[in-house]
Amino acid sequence: MKLFITGIGTEVGKTICSAILTQYFKADYWKPVQSGDLDYTDSHKVADWTDNTRCHPETYRLQLPASPHQSAREENIHIRVEDFKLPETDRPLIVEGAGGLMVPLSDEEFMIDLVEKLDIPVALVVRNYLGCINHTLLSLMALQQKNIKVEYLILNGTFPPDTERVISGFIKKETKIIRIPEMNRPAKDSIKAIAEQLTKTNL
Repeated sequence: MKLFITGIGTEVGKTICSAILTQYFKADYWKPVQSGDLDYTDSHKVADWTDNTRCHPETYRLQLPASPHQSAREENIHIRVEDFKLPETDRPLIVEGAGGLMVPLSDEEFMIDLVEKLDIPVALVVRNYLGCINHTLLSLMALQQKNIKVEYLILNGTFPPDTERVISGFIKKETKIIRIPEMNRPAKDSIKAIAEQLTKTNL
């Protein structure tokens, strides 16, 4: 099992959801591009929040906390999708993207191009805010246009019934919905507790 965790935008909880699924599947974790926060990366967080997780090294580690194409340009680096290769492992693998699907890796290529190149299904993380329906449906449309399978829709936090109904009505029947409770301060105990709850739902 390999899964690419992406979101409808930034700060929607991709790393928390990645940690939960890493714990649930007893998976390895890989962040292809880390842009900024090199002293405490998303790999560090997932390792802290989960049990005995192997975190594979990033393909690109960039200093500036900005869009990868901008961070790379600051360091005279040109990111190319063809440079990425899935880590070898005999365990499940959770891959976490940076930002949303149309985050640029360069002037020519975007995060969705990396998803397409890696050729693995997606889990789309959604958080409730004004505009999230628009961002969710646009993300789903972009994935559908490239024939990328959406394995899971992750509803991170509390949603108004009207919002959830519209979003849920737009996904394909084979897409499973995961509901993650609000988590303000993630920690190993809370991540494990939610992963154990997911076990009861038979993902």
